[in-house]
Amino acid sequence: MILAILLSALAMTLIVGVRYLIVSGAFAAATRMKHPGLYRGLDPQMRSEIVWSLASAAIYGIPAGVVAWGWHNHGWTRIYTDGDAMPLWYAPLSVLLYLLAHDTWFYWTHRWMHRPKPFKLAHALHHASRPPTAWAAMAFHPIEALTGAVVIPLLVFAIPISTTSLGFVLAIMTIMGVTNHMGWEIFPRFMWKGPLGKWLITASHHQRHHELYGCNYGLYFRHWDRLCGTDRGIGDFARDHARAAKRAAR
Repeated sequence: MILAILLSALAMTLIVGVRYLIVSGAFAAATRMKHPGLYRGLDPQMRSEIVWSLASAAIYGIPAGVVAWGWHNHGWTRIYTDGDAMPLWYAPLSVLLYLLAHDTWFYWTHRWMHRPKPFKLAHALHHASRPPTAWAAMAFHPIEALTGAVVIPLLVFAIPISTTSLGFVLAIMTIMGVTNHMGWEIFPRFMWKGPLGKWLITASHHQRHHELYGCNYGLYFRHWDRLCGTDRGIGDFARDHARAAKRAAR
């Protein structure tokens, strides 16, 4: 049994790590095509981001592997595979519930991480990426990685979700984590500038967090920032792009 659990944890670690390398690598390549030179001169930083992100992959993979083993062998969790187990309308609702719950957890743990002691101990490592790149999405201190690693494994015990919907949640989590850090706005203007942008978080909103630190703590949605008075609107990437131009000139 112990060997099976260890193998499951190892498998999930490999899945998380390979997923990170593929997705972050793809968006880093897209950045090189869209904004040549944006990451020029940041090679040592990006190597550090990759190392810390792969360490985080192990921390994310261990609880996920244990829960996956328990679900597969003992029916732990409320994950289901039978499409008829719940009404069809529940599938999108479950995705929304997971995103809202994850966003709530992220907002409050992230805000706590910006208190002086936790910031110095752990979260400063993530903010050492100046500017963050597509490789920075999982560049966390182990303490911070642990706070992020437990949320989805805990939610699957509380909220029913199909394997397909869970995969969709994980895909959104991965894509938003990477695109929020890659240094430019990939999504259409209506998603970050128009009425919808007042509630959704994309790179323009998270860029403001890395610029000012004490604001814009959310992950997917802006409602907690707006309710708690920590929303400072959206930023732009002009300064980072100007600095990239100067690095290229040198």
